[in-house]
Amino acid sequence: MTIYIGDNAPNFTTDSTIGELNLYDWAKGSWIFFFSHPADFTPVCTTEMGRTAQLSSEFAARNTKPLGLSTDSAAEHLKWIADVNDTQNTDLQFPIVADLDLQISKTYGMLHPHQSETQAVRSVFIIDPNMKIRLTMTYPMSVGRNFDEILRVIDALQIGDEKHVATPADWTIGDKVIIPPSISNVEAETLFPKGWDELRPYLRMTDVNED
Repeated sequence: MTIYIGDNAPNFTTDSTIGELNLYDWAKGSWIFFFSHPADFTPVCTTEMGRTAQLSSEFAARNTKPLGLSTDSAAEHLKWIADVNDTQNTDLQFPIVADLDLQISKTYGMLHPHQSETQAVRSVFIIDPNMKIRLTMTYPMSVGRNFDEILRVIDALQIGDEKHVATPADWTIGDKVIIPPSISNVEAETLFPKGWDELRPYLRMTDVNED
């Protein structure tokens, strides 16, 4: 199955480190950082889980709930969390779901046959409060994720929704943003009272930061 940006995130109910978890009920109006890892008690995955836990306040500030997944059991996840906390100097509180029958991994396209038939690659899905898929990323098993980029894209999606803008290459909070070509200059005068720099008719840069 292929999941596209703009699709509804497929719902599921499964066992997790906090008990039975239904994705839609658990989300409750939050953004979701849903990410898979190949296996518990493995090195790269341990650092990623630790980094996610270390960034708990950053995710919370963005109304975003992390949700991990591997094809291990919830009981294995719970045992592994002790190692994550010890080696990464953190306190992992977010849930990790079990996918022993591989159904969630198959539904979300997390199993890549040339990598493994039974272990998920490092997939990322950013899901908005309307349960729409807003971003997907896939990393190979041997490469840990860049969490600065994960936070950056959440920021970009959220400011885009709030301010009706697009974000340029390498954008971070505080940088100028792009007025989409779909917004006319007449509309832009109302939406962007600070004005804009028109580098080309299709490339208008503006500042939406609060003074």
